[in-house]
Amino acid sequence: MLDEFKKFAMRGNVVDMAVGIIIGGAFGTIVKSLVADVMMPPIGLLLGGVDFSNLFLTLKEGTTAGPYASLAAAQEAGAVTISYGIFINAVISFLIVAFAVFLLIKSINKLQAEEEEPEAEPTEKECPFCLSSIAIKATRCPACTSQLSDAAS
Repeated sequence: MLDEFKKFAMRGNVVDMAVGIIIGGAFGTIVKSLVADVMMPPIGLLLGGVDFSNLFLTLKEGTTAGPYASLAAAQEAGAVTISYGIFINAVISFLIVAFAVFLLIKSINKLQAEEEEPEAEPTEKECPFCLSSIAIKATRCPACTSQLSDAAS
């Protein structure tokens, strides 16, 4: 049973998947930082200083009465909140990740298309008289014996 597990774990697609998950996790961390630290501050500034992570709706006040200055203050007071600002950040993060993955897959597909071998030169042509298949360099059709005018076509 241990040998079977070893064979399973060392198969190429399992190892590739593990590498993909690890790189995906690291990529997710980078995108999260990009959204939270680089993109959201200017967007919040353009919208009048709004910080999306602090947008919330108080459903039930906590031990101290609201209004609360931030989501952290509301949670510290024990208030029940809907944190829709964090959800907005998550949606923006998802869209950026999806777009980045799209660009990555598009570039990989382009590289694979460039690596494909060019189509081989044809080795046969069709006789214009009897429509049989003949060698590309033939000057006379072996089926109907017609003289072909374009010997090198």
